[in-house]
Amino acid sequence: MTDILVPAGACIVGAILGAFFYGGLLWTVAQGVPSQYAAIWFFVSFLVRMGIVAAGFCFVTQGHWIRAVLCLLGFVAARILVTRLSGSKSEACHAP
Repeated sequence: MTDILVPAGACIVGAILGAFFYGGLLWTVAQGVPSQYAAIWFFVSFLVRMGIVAAGFCFVTQGHWIRAVLCLLGFVAARILVTRLSGSKSEACHAP
């Protein structure tokens, strides 16, 4: 039973880290764009988000590459979910 729980947990934690990262990015854009100090908002947000996500990945993977792949899979799935839920039309905005 624990053989299934560890990989599933890695994927779930990856999704939580991804939701935190990309949700934080959306929040930063909403707060930073109208701000007078936009560069500071984006820089500090990036450092905080990357620090937490990197620490989370290190904690979850513990040197196992399978856990790293599954955590990354959850992270990417969270990106897709957050992008769809935010209503972003980023794919439609690219130049031909």
